[in-house]
Amino acid sequence: MELNKYQEEALALSFFKHEDLSYCALGISGEAGEVADHVKKMLRDDNGVITPERRENLKKELGDVLWYLSRMAGNLGYTLDEVATSNIEKIKDRRSRNVLHGSGDNR
Repeated sequence: MELNKYQEEALALSFFKHEDLSYCALGISGEAGEVADHVKKMLRDDNGVITPERRENLKKELGDVLWYLSRMAGNLGYTLDEVATSNIEKIKDRRSRNVLHGSGDNR
């Protein structure tokens, strides 16, 4: 599925009344926490091996992160294609300047 098509369908399926920036940011954070929790349990319970069941669960949680990201981008007036393109351009620029490592948004 193409990113912008996903974003259109996510909007059409939206069922929350208050999808403002704060709500979406909290949703991203919560779902990303669920992703991290599955990875933690993989390390703790599965000797660091990703089981087929956990792999499937991670796919679902990543989809939830994508949903909130899609809605937040839309609320800001961006398409997912714009966000993705901007991110790739940023990473290419950092690589060309040899500043992939380090910290700070504007390095």
